[in-house]
Amino acid sequence: MPAAGEHHPAFEEYCECIFELAEDDLDVIQARIADRLQVSRPAVSEMIRRLEGEGLITNEGKISLTPKGLELAQQVVRRHRLAERFLTDVLQLSWAEAHHEAGKWEHVISENVEVAMNRLLGDPTTCPHGNPIPGSDYVELDLSPLSDHPVGERFTVKRIPEELEFTPGLLEFLEQSSLRPGSCGVVTAASPDGTLTVDIDGQGVVGVGSFASERILVS
Repeated sequence: MPAAGEHHPAFEEYCECIFELAEDDLDVIQARIADRLQVSRPAVSEMIRRLEGEGLITNEGKISLTPKGLELAQQVVRRHRLAERFLTDVLQLSWAEAHHEAGKWEHVISENVEVAMNRLLGDPTTCPHGNPIPGSDYVELDLSPLSDHPVGERFTVKRIPEELEFTPGLLEFLEQSSLRPGSCGVVTAASPDGTLTVDIDGQGVVGVGSFASERILVS
């Protein structure tokens, strides 16, 4: 059972999910939560009622975190993204492995461990995918989807939004294709179906489907 002042991991999962959906500018509805968490819609409905009862969310036309729920979500997201940093930067795990493991770590990292991990990592501002770590000194950037960039235009990858992290096989593809934050490239071709062909400097040419190109954020 959670200790006094702590929340059940299921509450943390839901608040984290709601936070990340809103972060990606997606409407927070029960169907999206069910898809993201891979649970049934009746299960989501029941949990939404429980979260309301705990004062963590409001559900008036759309689902929103209360200040109490936002604080909990930011704590969980911060620990998840710090864990991803540690798992990739220190332990050299792949993006996909780190994302999976961090989903477990986020519920058990204590405040003291969080502080020590942040110090060891040098106060990072983003996770390995470029998403901001709550409570860090992250500065919001002026970014646009890769799909907005015409053939011949250069770009620098900045963020891989959470929606892509949950798409099966996509993290592996992006990492193997060197479509990582900081990677530079140029759009070399665009297909009618929205697929882009990009040349990542020093890594070769790769095709990026419309689902990913509309979500990968670049400068």
